[in-house]
Amino acid sequence: MKKLVLTVAVVLLTSSVSVFAQSNNNPKEIASVIVKEEFKEITIKEMPESVANAILKDFPKGAVTKVYVNESEQYKIAITVEETEKILYADKEGNWLKKEDIITSTIE
Repeated sequence: MKKLVLTVAVVLLTSSVSVFAQSNNNPKEIASVIVKEEFKEITIKEMPESVANAILKDFPKGAVTKVYVNESEQYKIAITVEETEKILYADKEGNWLKKEDIITSTIE
């Protein structure tokens, strides 16, 4: 009889320990966020005149190699200036933007 009571006690303690081990309340959950720059390539002719004028004004010796646009009408411009390639960002009015200012879509 003692063995039966001892066995039941061990089973109950073991099952409650395994239930406790499964309920992991880890406050350090990892959340990943992917930021997509959704720029679509366009032709140089499709670039707004205000952006082209800003390039001519600030980079007169530059040669535009590629132009991209996103849904917010912000432009990513690949330009070569004195054999150095640069990436510039501008809005549709020709105002220069920092990369941090670009509006992107976020997927969680």
